[in-house]
Amino acid sequence: MKAGGKSRRKYALRSLRSQLLARTLLILALLLVLIGFLQYFLMKDFLYRSRAEAMDTQLNSIPADLLIKDSQEQSGATAPQEQTNRRNNRPGPFLFWPDMSLASIDIDGTFQSLSNENGLKPPRLTTEQYHAMQQSKRMRHGYQLITDAQGKEQLVVFRPLGPPDRSSGLLQMGVSTNSMQEQLINQLRTFILLSLIALAIGLALMLPVLRRTLVPLSRMVEAVKRIDAGNLAERFDAEQGQYEVDRLAVSFNGMLERLEHSFAAERELQMQMRRFIADASHELRTPLTSIHGFLEVLLRGAASNPKQLQSALESMYGESKRMNKLVSDLLLLAKLDRTPELKLEDMSLDALLLEMKPQLLMLAGTRKVVFDMTAGIRVLAEGDKIKQVVLNLFHNAVQHTDMERGVIQVNLSAGKKLVDIQIRDNGPGMSKEQLERIFERFYRGDESRTRSSGGAGLGLAITQSIVEAHGGNITAESTPGTGSVFKVTLPLAGTV
Repeated sequence: MKAGGKSRRKYALRSLRSQLLARTLLILALLLVLIGFLQYFLMKDFLYRSRAEAMDTQLNSIPADLLIKDSQEQSGATAPQEQTNRRNNRPGPFLFWPDMSLASIDIDGTFQSLSNENGLKPPRLTTEQYHAMQQSKRMRHGYQLITDAQGKEQLVVFRPLGPPDRSSGLLQMGVSTNSMQEQLINQLRTFILLSLIALAIGLALMLPVLRRTLVPLSRMVEAVKRIDAGNLAERFDAEQGQYEVDRLAVSFNGMLERLEHSFAAERELQMQMRRFIADASHELRTPLTSIHGFLEVLLRGAASNPKQLQSALESMYGESKRMNKLVSDLLLLAKLDRTPELKLEDMSLDALLLEMKPQLLMLAGTRKVVFDMTAGIRVLAEGDKIKQVVLNLFHNAVQHTDMERGVIQVNLSAGKKLVDIQIRDNGPGMSKEQLERIFERFYRGDESRTRSSGGAGLGLAITQSIVEAHGGNITAESTPGTGSVFKVTLPLAGTV
């Protein structure tokens, strides 16, 4: 049970749905945190600026003359009697709010608090900073955050005393930032609470949406489970409304189609191999059985009879030649099945056919042979292999034409990139079924004729392998009763 629970948890963590959900919520959480920080700093600056503007309005509402006179009294600029009268007539300090401070700074940098005992202690800058403010032609707007002697942060604004051209000092007003900080903290808490609620709602909404979104992918997974080597006809729907899933379905369909073709080709190859082995065994067993029979006859006493001995030896020699040719053809096919190593050279194909003309005429006997060749055709090929191709096709035409009425045509022509060699006969032709199997190994369209002439059905298979090794192609066309034509196509020299 524990192992099963761990496996389910591991699967849940590694599932696409869980990862998409987790990453989406993580991105949303990061965005909310970023928005929270931006909101905090922007709101903080907004609150501080708004409060500074309100304080600046308050400072502007205080009579400047009264502040100047009060400052002069406290600095000893009036007579003692007048100072006494002023102090008796003055209503008291100007500032009485408990979270605010007020101070004046003379031209010489003398700092004086104007807050009452219930107000904040005004923070103090250095004398050089106050001098720099007073000497500035344009009073600096905005606010400053200054920490007072008690360690409390205050938002402070300044205002010049007197007219701009005859400033008699500075007036400094400060306010504690505690209330604004509390307001910001409360707003941040509210934002965090709303963000958590939004994440929870997002989680609840994303689960069914993701489940529905991943339904096509789940269908594909189930379809893949049904596919095996014996069931490659399964295909996926390529129009499920999701571009990525549709592309994946198209790719899977293409892969399945290739696999199906590959398995079909493999099965066909195995069937051909079994037929090849059976046919090769049969072809080899026939001459061996014949030789074995003749040897038994000789051992029984026929060796003492010169005529019987001569006949047996000639028969065994013929069977051994046929068996030797069969083995040579099999070895050649095995070599061609591997990557063939051809000794290619630039050669004149029409000159090669003219060189073979006497041999072809001798093979034809009394049959009529017509040559129609274009001069100056050059190819990259191995001469001996091309000769073998022509001889095999010509010999095949000779076998299937009448000795007296037979006509064989050898045509050579060229196009822009390819050269064609055609060998046509007026024999009995072939059926459609025979054409489909004509290049199979050990296939014989006329069993009795090829057996009597010693053929094993490998000539056309060898011819096809040689042509394909040269980068060419061979085809056959035939109509029963009118003859057959074999067409070999090779690339011209310089186009390979």
